[in-house]
Amino acid sequence: MVKPITMSQKVHNFSAGPGILPDEVIQQAAQAVLNFNSTGLSLLEISHRSKEYVAVMDEARDIVKRLLGLGDDYDVIYLGGGASLQFAMVAYNLLTVDNYAAYTNTGVWAKKAIKEAKMMGKVTVVASSEDKNYNFIPKDYTVPNDADYFHCTSNNTIYGTQMKAFPKSAVPLVCDMSSDIFSRVLDFTQFDLIYAGAQKNMGPAGATMVAVKKSILGKSGRIIPSMLDYNIHIEGESMYNTPPVFPVYCVMLTLQWVEKMGGIAAMEKRNNAKAELLYNEIDRNSLFVGTTAKEDRSYMNLCFVMKDESKEEAFSQALKVANISGLKGHRSVGGFRASIYNALPIESVQVLVDVMKQFEQTHA
Repeated sequence: MVKPITMSQKVHNFSAGPGILPDEVIQQAAQAVLNFNSTGLSLLEISHRSKEYVAVMDEARDIVKRLLGLGDDYDVIYLGGGASLQFAMVAYNLLTVDNYAAYTNTGVWAKKAIKEAKMMGKVTVVASSEDKNYNFIPKDYTVPNDADYFHCTSNNTIYGTQMKAFPKSAVPLVCDMSSDIFSRVLDFTQFDLIYAGAQKNMGPAGATMVAVKKSILGKSGRIIPSMLDYNIHIEGESMYNTPPVFPVYCVMLTLQWVEKMGGIAAMEKRNNAKAELLYNEIDRNSLFVGTTAKEDRSYMNLCFVMKDESKEEAFSQALKVANISGLKGHRSVGGFRASIYNALPIESVQVLVDVMKQFEQTHA
């Protein structure tokens, strides 16, 4: 029998991804691994064509549309390959042979998306923050009205920047929302295609969600391999091949939790409170400084460094004593990164803030 974790043993999980999941989702998923829906079978061994699992997939697709406010002109599919596969799939399905696509370059993942699209055809980068180590979001640019589509990345996990608004676009608007989907209220109908890896706000690694306006598909003029064709997966209702069964089930559970908690508006309220609590301490504390432009700060991935790098090891030890995990920053930025996805409670952020305050008192 697994022993329950006491509060003194609780690990405060700030991992950038795979990220924290709601406790009840982990418990439900664990039960399903043992006995799924009283079938006497593990979720890991049932047929994806069984009526019990088809119901899971149907709900996992439908709940995305409910939460995002998308109508019947959109379809939702689940795929493998992570968001990285979408870098190529977007271009395969939307980029025509004789035209070009427009991209913004706001971080590592945006740059990788550009690289993959260039393998399919012509790409124009309309704005970039690479020369400033991606510490801000470009704003003074215009989306060309003759491109096949415009691609942006809503949130940058490595650098801690986030788009607060999205440009008007006369061409299909495509957005990689892997690290902040379901975290804030937006008009999601302004996007023609949204994709997101599950391992931040939706579930464990292994599934990728795509929400696409069906009217933009089938116009590339390309011969698309079946596994890379959105229309094939839509027609197959995400069952063209065996889907990532367990991750999709966990996504369904997580999104049901979001819905039960009050939907995206409730998540935004929770996330704003967490972010403001930690950013206020970063700005107040004499030992720390944020790494991004304040107006572009991410409310999912909060990046900061120590003014005196020689104290980083001591601070890391203080974090360990407090059972704080996953706070180390990405190697390209250094310092620390607090990922405060939907499931992270504000109590964990308060523990981190208290450690920072105490560390200042003893090391300033």
